[in-house]
Parts: sequence; C-alpha cells; structure tokens
Amino acid sequence: MRHTWTFQRVGGLDQVVLKNADDIINLPNLDPKLWVALSCPTTGLDFDQRTLQLLDSDNDGRIRIPDILDAISWAKDKIVSFDNIVQSSETLPLSQIDDSTEQGKKLLVTAHSILANLNKSQADYLTQDDVQQSLKINASKLYNGDLIFPPSGELSPEMQNFIQTAIKTTGAQKDMSGQDGINLEIAQTFVKNLKSWQAWQTDISNTQTPFGENRSEIWKLVQELKPKIDDYFLRVELAQYAPQAQNALNVDEKYIVPTQNGLLSDQALAELPLSKIDSNNSLDLVNGLNPLWKSKIIRFRALVASHLTDPNQLTSQEWQDIQTGLNAYATLISSKPDMQQLNVATKPTASIEDIPSNQIANFTNGNLLSEFEKMVDQDNKTPISASDVFVLEKLVLFQKHFYRLLINFASFAEFFSLDHYAAFQLGKLYIDGRCATLCVAVDNIAKHSTMADYSELCLLYCECTRHGQKQTIVAAITAGQGDLLMEGRNGVFIDNEGNDWDANVVKMITKPISIQQAIWAPYQRIGRLITEQINKWASSKDADIEKTSTQAIQNPENKFDIGKSVGIFAAIGLAIGAIGTALATIFQAIFSLTWWQFPLVILGLFLIISGPSVILAWLKLRRRTLGPLLEASGWAINGQVKINLLLGGLLTSKAELPANAKRNLTDPLRKRNKKARIIFWSAILVGVVLVGTALWFKNDIADYFKQQQQQLIQSQSQTQNEQKN
Repeated sequence: MRHTWTFQRVGGLDQVVLKNADDIINLPNLDPKLWVALSCPTTGLDFDQRTLQLLDSDNDGRIRIPDILDAISWAKDKIVSFDNIVQSSETLPLSQIDDSTEQGKKLLVTAHSILANLNKSQADYLTQDDVQQSLKINASKLYNGDLIFPPSGELSPEMQNFIQTAIKTTGAQKDMSGQDGINLEIAQTFVKNLKSWQAWQTDISNTQTPFGENRSEIWKLVQELKPKIDDYFLRVELAQYAPQAQNALNVDEKYIVPTQNGLLSDQALAELPLSKIDSNNSLDLVNGLNPLWKSKIIRFRALVASHLTDPNQLTSQEWQDIQTGLNAYATLISSKPDMQQLNVATKPTASIEDIPSNQIANFTNGNLLSEFEKMVDQDNKTPISASDVFVLEKLVLFQKHFYRLLINFASFAEFFSLDHYAAFQLGKLYIDGRCATLCVAVDNIAKHSTMADYSELCLLYCECTRHGQKQTIVAAITAGQGDLLMEGRNGVFIDNEGNDWDANVVKMITKPISIQQAIWAPYQRIGRLITEQINKWASSKDADIEKTSTQAIQNPENKFDIGKSVGIFAAIGLAIGAIGTALATIFQAIFSLTWWQFPLVILGLFLIISGPSVILAWLKLRRRTLGPLLEASGWAINGQVKINLLLGGLLTSKAELPANAKRNLTDPLRKRNKKARIIFWSAILVGVVLVGTALWFKNDIADYFKQQQQQLIQSQSQTQNEQKN
C-alpha cells in the first residue's frame, strides 16, 4: 500500500509534513526532488555535533540524503517504533530496543549493565548522560570492549614494547580514552611487515660476494663515489686521447680562489674533479684527492685494499671488478619489499629499518601476537562492549535530535514555524535599534557574498569577537530603513547559547529592506541633492569672493564701470522676472482649484514621486529568497525558499515601547523658551488665516497675479528696447 503524504505550501515550495513515524519510515520512497535540501555541511550549524558526526559516516564534512536514509534503515532494525523520534524524546526507553534479534538482546544486556554500573538498576530508560558516563568509566579500563590497546602499564614490558613499536612503524587508532593504541588489524599487519623484512634480510645475508661482512658498507660507498670515480677515469681517457687537453680537464685556478669570507664552499668543491688528471690510468687513493671526498676515499681504500694489486692505487679494471662483485647484492637490495600501509588515525613516525634485528626476531616468533589475539578476544567478551555502547549512544542521540534534523533538511518546517530557530540560525544581531534573527555562519566573505547577492536580501557581514575567539556571520536585515547601516558600524551578536559577541560590520550588500524605506527614499535623495548643490554653490561663491577680493587688493586702480554692469543688472532683472512669472503661474493654478481638489493634488504628487520607488521595491522584496544565502554557506537547496513581507517583518524586529509604557515628552536637556513657542504657534495661526483668506478671495488674487504678470512682461520689453537703443 502506497504511503499518503501531506505537503504544506510555504516559501514558494511544496514542503513535506513529517507528522508521524510512518512519514519517517517512508522517507526512502519520497522523490529527492521534493526534499527542500539535498545536502548540508556539518559545520556552522546550531545542532548537536556528535549526531552530525555519527551521520557523516564517510567523514567528508557533509550530510546528504543517502546518509539520512542509511540512518533510518539502521535504526529500523534496532528499535520497536519511531514514535519517540517524532517526539524528540530525551530518553531511550529500554522497551524500545528490539530484542527479537541477537544483536538486540546483546544491546539490552549492555543497557542493563550500564545502568547497574551507574547504580540505576531500577531505571527503565537510558539518557545521553548515562551513555557518556559509561564511556568515561570504561575508558579508564584496559578491557573496555573497544578492541584497541594502548601501551598500558597493566601489560607486560614485552607487550608494551610490542605495542609501542607497532604504533611507531605501522600507526595507531584512538581508543575510548583518546590514547593511541593498536587493534588486531594493526598488530597483524605489523608482524606481517616484520616477517617480510626479516625474510629479505635473510636473503641478503645469504648472498655471496667477495667482500664478506663489509659488503653493505662497500656497496653504500660505491653508490656515493660512483659518479666521481667514473668521472675521473673518463677524464683520464680523454687526457690519453688528447694530451693537449689535459690542462683543461684539470681544475682551473679561478675555481679554487677563496670567496669573500676566505672560505671555499662545499658545493664548489663537490663539483670539482676527484683528483688531478694525468695520463696514468689509475686513481691515487692517498695523495692529491679532492678534500671534500678524501675521507670517503680513504675508508673505501681500507675496505677493498685486499682486492687491489697496489693498496694505494685503484685501476679502472679493479673499479669495474668491485662493481661486478656487488651485482647480486645490488639486485637483492633493489628488491626491497613494500611495507603494507593502513588507514589509521595516527600515522607511523619510524621505519622498520630502525628496529634492531634481535627485537624483530622476538616480535615475529608468534608468542606476542598470539597473546595480543587473546587480549582482543577477552575484550570482545566484556559485558559492556564499546561497540554496543556506541550503538546505544547513537540510538539515544537519534531519539533526541534526528527529527529536528529532518525538519531542517527534508523540509524547513522549523524555520517557517517561527517558534524555534532553524539549525542554520546561529543567534541574534542587535544593531541600529533592530534585532536580526536570520544570522548564518560564513567561512569566506568574498566567496560567500558572490552567491548570497542573488538572495535579494540586505546583508551585513560581521566579524564577531569574544575572549580571543573569532567567528564571521552574515545577518539579513528585513525590516526598517537602511540609512544608518554601513560598513564599520558596531553591534552585539548573541549566540543561541546566550554568549554575547562584539560584532563589527565589515561588508554590506545593499538591497531594499521595506516598503517604508521605499516611500521616503526619493525625498531623502532629493534632500541630499539639494544639500549637495547648496554646498557646491556656497563653496564656489566663497571662492569667487576670495578671488575678487585678492584681485582688488593686488590692483587697486580697477574702478567700477557702470556701463559694463548694465548687462549684468539686466540679466539679474530678467532672472527675477522669470522667477516671478513662474511663481505667479503656480499660485494662479493653485488658487484656481476648489477645496476638495487640494488633497488630490497632494496625493498625485506623492504618487508621482514615491510611486516608482515603491513599485520597484515591492518587486524586489517579492524576490527575496533564502536559497542563495544557504547555498553560499555550503547547502544544496532544491528551490528558492521565498521570504515574503510578513516573514521578513518577523525575522527582523524593530525597537518598540512596551504596551504599558508611558512616554514623557518633556526633554530635560532641551532649552525651554516660552516666547519662542508663542511666536511659533502665532505664525502657524497667521498662516492658517492667510491661507483661508486666500481661498476666500482666490479670484481677486488670481486677477491680481495676472495684472502683475502683464506689468512684468511690459517692463521686460521696455528694458530690452532700451538696451537695443
């Protein structure tokens, strides 16, 4: 029978509703395209890290759908019902352990043993604390069921040495207490590698050479000296072939001149010939040697002297014979066996070559490995096995945290419920009279901001510090205005554990925040533009006055020429006339309106100025999504997950007075001036009277402005005619 799913349309997505155990059990049958998330990181989340660690079986730092489905399949065989998982139960009732299988029976015995060790024999449930205490108690025991043995003082000196040497040369795993130790696989691999090494060494010992016990040292010296000796005999052959080139084949004087500090470098000496080149086809092993190679040549001479015709001379043929005598040994040396490597927590730090041969013989005789195998078998039979304790720990954690993971992964029910913070919400950022609750972890600001920009959210990237600790977050501002939000501002970040961090804004992505901001944005821009123009005009006039004053002081003979200034005065008059005409036209249009048309005019002006900004902001606010923000933090999301205006207003709260608060409007720091207040309100009253009078006599006023406008036009015409004449 096919399972009947329930979906909730929220955030622009159809999100699955996980309301009972059957929904969780049937998740493997839910199309992955219907999951909200496809994967998420194991870091940067407000979630139990141990649970995430257990779910991340491949230790790649990510949780994917297969990891969750594997956890469901794993738990189905070990518990009776998933009801407690849906309820996020803090405890694991022992009755929930499925004892119909051998593993279940063993788990139940382990659970009772844990409770008995903790003096809780009467309890019928396990908690996370019970499991943790049991792990701590067992960690101090040699036989604790983890099948890993550190070099404990409880063991014999021979076994301690066996384990220590295995750790150095093969590696180690961490036991329950966190110490380095070896398991059966490491012990067997260690002995296997030792036997391979031992067999190779035996073959080497049985190899016959003319040099007896000195063969190893002679072979090493031959490897070091071969390039230089071969080079020497080649130079000798060239000197015999072309005697005139003998000087060129020797050391040029310029190469043995001391450097600035009066010393010759080893590197320079190493590149020079081994000895003086002449036509004699032998190498003098005593005199005329390169100082850098002399000690090795003397040692080589001492080892092979019995094989030379003249103990002080080495001929080319003798050099070839020595190498030939070592061929079998060299072949065997080159066939050195590869040591098997294991995937271990602690990597090896030494080589088997460093182990004395007598110790290798002791380790490979079989007694120590057999003893270790018995230790492992005994550890595996302990009443409280570490493997079973870990299984119980996993069950307890799944009971408590698994459902919360599902409603933050298969759906975002926790985020949209608004009753709790989602796993990716790390805390609250207080800044500029607001509290932002959509705060997400950030690793790399530059990389994160590139993707997060597509979320259409106003984002503040903050570096948070507390007692020497640092973390970086990004907070989405979804309510209020953004006039005072800028890089460099300080705030306070409160994480979900209640710790307060100093937050500094280091980067900001500016986007529309609210409709309120869009309404006033045009007027603020106009105000800023007017202010900037006034500042520019005042600055230019100040500069002109300073320049004119300087010129007048420097050239006092300059006089005022009324003839030259007529054009200026005429231009000023024309400008004033134009302004007057414009004002007359405006006032004429205003006073031609009836009283009920005034509000419509004001509303029309408001729509003309604020309308485009509001429409544009509304369109952008409708495109705000959570998906790109989480994608930038390492999530893989199956949709946009929209943030509408209502949700945006809830994610960022503004400062508001309590419902029962009282406001005292008297500012003690504000200067009280009764006379100024009387003048202010009198001016308001006079203005109202004048407006009322103007409305009453609007026709007469309109006629007056028409007459003034005609007179002004006539005056301008006369002025222009006079200028022409």
